[in-house]
Amino acid sequence: MRALAGIKNGLAVLLVCLTVTGCGFHLKQASYIPEDLRVLHLTGEDQKSALYEQLKYELQRSQVKINDEITGKNSKNAAELHLYRDALSRQPLSLFQNGQVAQYELAYKVSYRLSRPDQEPFEQSFELYRNYQDDPTNSLAKSKEMEIILSEMRKLATKRIIRELSQL
Repeated sequence: MRALAGIKNGLAVLLVCLTVTGCGFHLKQASYIPEDLRVLHLTGEDQKSALYEQLKYELQRSQVKINDEITGKNSKNAAELHLYRDALSRQPLSLFQNGQVAQYELAYKVSYRLSRPDQEPFEQSFELYRNYQDDPTNSLAKSKEMEIILSEMRKLATKRIIRELSQL
């Protein structure tokens, strides 16, 4: 009886695996950075910005060596990733009855340029959007919430940059 239950369970697991595989589902793999981008010169218009620091951290986690001291002869052999200034803008989506803004749409714009030796520079720009509900009576809590949302948007932006680099 136990053998029959074991066979049933085994067949059920096999059926689930075949169904999931048959529908095209694949587990997401880590982003594979091409070999010529494994050593990268990272520059930016604002090297003290939170996005720059986050990108540097995520690149190092992806086994990319950040080479800060590329000069002269070495600069011709290394790829350069230049991060332009990021920008956050917000537009009102809805208003309270008294005319104050109730909800904003946040747009976080990120631009960068990848220069590889003997290739044309690759420039990319994208925007991430979030809705943000404002409450003037809880301004301190809402400002903290805004910081958290912006931090999450920066993390998403860095992951997107790394994903785009892995697809080159």
